[in-house]
Amino acid sequence: MTLLTLFTAPKPFTDPHIATIQRNAIQSWLHLGSDVEVIMIGEEDGMAETAVELGVLHLPEVARNAQGTPLVSSIFSQARQHSSGQLLGYVNADILFTPESVNVCRKVCAQAEKFLIVGQRWDLDVRFPLDFNTGWDERLLSDVHQRGRLHPPGGSDYFVFPSQCYREVPDFAIGRAGWDNWMIYEARRMGWNVIDATGDLVIVHQDHDYRHLPGGQAHYRLPETAENLRLAGGRRTIFSLKDASHRLENGQVKSIPIHGQKLLRELETFPLVRLHSLSLAELSFALFHPVKAWGEWRGRVQYLLKKRWK
Repeated sequence: MTLLTLFTAPKPFTDPHIATIQRNAIQSWLHLGSDVEVIMIGEEDGMAETAVELGVLHLPEVARNAQGTPLVSSIFSQARQHSSGQLLGYVNADILFTPESVNVCRKVCAQAEKFLIVGQRWDLDVRFPLDFNTGWDERLLSDVHQRGRLHPPGGSDYFVFPSQCYREVPDFAIGRAGWDNWMIYEARRMGWNVIDATGDLVIVHQDHDYRHLPGGQAHYRLPETAENLRLAGGRRTIFSLKDASHRLENGQVKSIPIHGQKLLRELETFPLVRLHSLSLAELSFALFHPVKAWGEWRGRVQYLLKKRWK
C-alpha cells in the first residue's frame, strides 16, 4: 500500500503564471518518492494534457455547483475511490512539498491513529519553472530562507489525514473561503488530533493574484463563500491553526499547553467541540466577545428587515 495519496483540483492551465506554478507544485509531489501517488481531479482547460505529460492520474468527472465550481465533497470522494494510500492529502495546486513531508507523515502515523496534519505556509515569489535535478529541495529551502515570508495562521493550504477520516464532507465550493476552516473544526469535533506541523515542515506557496476568480475578487468576497459558511454551520465553525490541539516538535506529536489565550479559546469553543451544540456556541461567543456578537446580531436584523421590505 502507498503511504500517501496527494490529490488536487487545479485551476485552468490557461494563464501562463498559474500554469507554471501548478506544474512546479505537481512536479514537486512527483519527486517525493515511490511512497507517494498523485491525482488531479477536474476538467479545467489544459489539465488533461498536463496530466499526460507529467504521468499523473487524471479524474475528469467531478460534481459542480450552479456556478460551475467543483465541489469538495466530490473531489474527496473521487480521490478516496482511486487511492491506494494509507493517508490522503488534499493540497492546493500552487503548494510545493519537499521529501521531508513524507518523513513527517511516517512519524505522525507512528504516534497517532486519527489525525489531521496542517500548518502554516511560506509565501515565495516564483516566476519560472523549477529545476528538479538532484538537490532541488535544498535549493528551494535555501531560497525560502532568503526570500520567503511565513504566512499568518489563517487559511490552510494542505490537509493530510488517514483514509478512514472525512468520509462525509459537505458540498463546499473549492477555492472559496470557509471549507478549510471546517476541516479543522470537524477534526476537533470528532476528537482527532489536529497537528500543527509548522515547526517541522516547510510548505511553500507560490505567489499569485486572483485573476482566475470571478471579477478578480479575493475568494472570501464571493457569494460562494457565504454558501460555504452556511454549509459549515455558521461563523462559529471558522476554526484556524490556532485551534490545533497538538504540534509537531522535532518529530514528536505533543499536546499544545492550554493556558492564556489558548485556554480562553478552548473555553469558548467547548460547546462546539465537546457538546456539539451550535446554540450554546452562539451563547459562548456572546459571553467572550459581546461587542462582536452585538454587531453580528444587529447586522442579521438589518438584513432581515431589508429583505422583508424589498
